[in-house]
Amino acid sequence: MLTPALPDTCLKHLECSQTAKPADADTLQNLSPAGAPLLARYYEQQAAKTLRRSDRAGRPHSLWRYAEMLPPPGDAGPVTLDEGMTPLLAAPRLGARLGVPGLLVKDEGRNPLGSFKDRGMSVAVSMARALGARALAIPTAGNAGGSAAAYAARAGLEAHVFMPADAEAANIAECRRAGATLTLVDGYLNDCARLVAERAPEAGWFELSTFKEPYRVEGKKTLAYEIVEQLDGGIPDVILYPTGGGTGLVGMWKAFDELERLGWIAEARPRMICVQAEGCAPLVRAFEAHAATAETWENPTTKVHGLRAPRVLADRLCLSAIRESGGTAIAVADSEMRAMQDFAGATEGLSICPEGAACFAAIPELLARGDLDADERVAVFNTATALKYLT
Repeated sequence: MLTPALPDTCLKHLECSQTAKPADADTLQNLSPAGAPLLARYYEQQAAKTLRRSDRAGRPHSLWRYAEMLPPPGDAGPVTLDEGMTPLLAAPRLGARLGVPGLLVKDEGRNPLGSFKDRGMSVAVSMARALGARALAIPTAGNAGGSAAAYAARAGLEAHVFMPADAEAANIAECRRAGATLTLVDGYLNDCARLVAERAPEAGWFELSTFKEPYRVEGKKTLAYEIVEQLDGGIPDVILYPTGGGTGLVGMWKAFDELERLGWIAEARPRMICVQAEGCAPLVRAFEAHAATAETWENPTTKVHGLRAPRVLADRLCLSAIRESGGTAIAVADSEMRAMQDFAGATEGLSICPEGAACFAAIPELLARGDLDADERVAVFNTATALKYLT
């Protein structure tokens, strides 16, 4: 499908998430001078003149339908495979079995490469190309690498992917199939990140690591835009989000502020609940300790690759989103995730990845703790199709 002409962006500038100092959006950027993630800021009042929730006719059926509140993809247009606009499914049978009949599932497995990573890569690769990058590099637990490889190929750019050697076979295959240079690393995601950081400057690669460039979070924030559109201006009471690097968590929290300024929603917000693996839960540990930052999780034991992120660069932003929303953080065992994949499939026919299954598995404990009420509308994010996890 050809992408219709997009409205003009209302991007104002980039801003350091730690100091609030502005930064140039017209050049390739990684972290701010303070070593913190950069976030995009917009002229919302200008965007509101054309980006109206009640008037979506003629917009692309992709995340680029929100172009006024996304960065400018350049004269060549966005690098897109029609990502986004994934279904928001009611799951009443599964919800009733888990104790929350108002259960909704945002199924990100319907994206082109089968995961939510496509959102961030479409925007990040579009901007990298527009601003002059010729080669991209990324450390990944799996899905982000396959997505980066595909979008780089779509853009005509080199891709250099660093991935743990025990990553899912599907992720390894899709990187190679898209022509990326793949390096398998004996270690974890943070080991891959270290190698990219060491090699990228000398090799001339632009680094796409989580939160080390400003635009993957812009793609992920469209999850919130879509939910509000799909709920006719409503919001869930609670969002359960499987959290590795936390891009979606931070992106959605940012988006709800933008949506209020656009006039799409009122001041109410969902409670944001971070779900991690028991064998790698740096944010859960920090939340429970009332800490402002999360220390690196040494020797992670989880086998669920998307939740095996020992170091969270945007830990402050993640923890702030959880606390400001009145949410919480919880860890789930790998065995519970795997069992819930089968349970969700048998109960509702859903193709759930283990990371998404972690959120369903957390519901009974959250109810018992009083962090959920049975009559609330709960949105769970299934971040990838189960077809990428066949072992």
